[in-house]
Amino acid sequence: MNNIDELIKKAKKLHFIGIGGSGMCPVAEIMLSLGYEVSGSDNNDTETFRRIEREGAKVYLGQVKENIADDTDLVIYTNAILKGNEELEYAKANFPTFERAEALGFLSRLFTNCIGVCGTHGKTTTTSMITQVLLEAGLDPSAVIGGKLPAINAYGRFGKSENFVCESCEFNNTFLSMNPDICVLLNVDEDHLDFFGNLDNIKKSFRKFAELTTKTVIYNGDDANTVDTLKGLEGKKMISVGRGKDNDWIAENVVFADGFHTEYDVVHNGEYIAHIRLSVPGEHNVLNSLCAFAASYESGADVEKICEGLSKFGGAGRRFELLGTYCGVTFADDYAHHPAELKVTLEAAKKMGYKRVWAVHQPFTFSRTAKLLDDFAKVLAIADKCVISAIMGSREVNTIGIKATDLSSKIDGAVQLDTFEEICDYVCDNVEEGDLVITLGCGDVYKVARMMCEKMSKKENI
Repeated sequence: MNNIDELIKKAKKLHFIGIGGSGMCPVAEIMLSLGYEVSGSDNNDTETFRRIEREGAKVYLGQVKENIADDTDLVIYTNAILKGNEELEYAKANFPTFERAEALGFLSRLFTNCIGVCGTHGKTTTTSMITQVLLEAGLDPSAVIGGKLPAINAYGRFGKSENFVCESCEFNNTFLSMNPDICVLLNVDEDHLDFFGNLDNIKKSFRKFAELTTKTVIYNGDDANTVDTLKGLEGKKMISVGRGKDNDWIAENVVFADGFHTEYDVVHNGEYIAHIRLSVPGEHNVLNSLCAFAASYESGADVEKICEGLSKFGGAGRRFELLGTYCGVTFADDYAHHPAELKVTLEAAKKMGYKRVWAVHQPFTFSRTAKLLDDFAKVLAIADKCVISAIMGSREVNTIGIKATDLSSKIDGAVQLDTFEEICDYVCDNVEEGDLVITLGCGDVYKVARMMCEKMSKKENI
């Protein structure tokens, strides 16, 4: 048993630093539901911050040491907290203190059917799909999701069953604190190279996560990196998923019916099982949904209910999220921030029959932008119009001197504008009826999407 497991099981009072974060709030919510007394702090007054307060947590806006009661048993914090934070430094000096990933690890061992969804791309969508399917099937799952699932209007939930669906992120090896019962490995690609350094190290981390899995590994049999990562793995039930004929679960007769619908047949070990109609676009969602189908099936869900759950799934927050149509122009927002993600999103958009597709992209981190510059340029060129914002450095300092214009200059006709106000004005002044505008990035580019919708809505009502 891990040290945190022993401490949490003995604890009564938990304190969360960064409790309003989308990753922290559902963990705190589950702890509340398990009977713990929960308090927490955050620097931002957000919807999730107020949600956990309504659920019964005692919350503090601002982060000072006085937030932590003397009788607190354990402190959990998010790795987004900057070094030197007064509350965190005080916690580390006076209380047992653990990072969120370790608390998630505790939860993964608490449930007898923990489904850990990992992979470089598609985690949030697939975690959301499985959660919605298990809800539809009456299996009452708990869940921790990296995006908001409209079916529950939240980033997670507590259910009264042994099913726990958990998005498992590889960044900083946080997922290696977990012991899932079912691992869903969607794909393995070059990302977070500022941490991993190279693809081999990324493969080693995903391999370790699969080794930590107690029962079953469901994996993308069409992805060479994934297959190589799992080569020779023993002691687990191995289930392959994909379009290729050698997989255990296969999507056959795939038809992109119209802009936002895809249909296919599910075949298991050569036997027709079901017909699926998805309400989310793109080739990538065929794989995501087939993985969700296999994981739900392994968890005891009825085939008919799996089909119903997948058909009702309309996407997770910031995953090709439709925001509205104004003056005949459709606006959408997507979390895509890696070339592979941008590629599948823009290819899906181009198949939807819009007059033109606009990509408004916010590059995220200097190291990723520099390392994958040519790849970004190649996939952003899929769009008919491309606008690049300033690079969001996040945790990094720009020691390499990369500029947003280094990217825009490689894309024919691309425009580079630093501020969201400039981007909003430029796009709204140049779009035409029948266009699709999609904001892309994992930073705060969604703000410009809202700004454009607001401006076009006012224009429509003049």
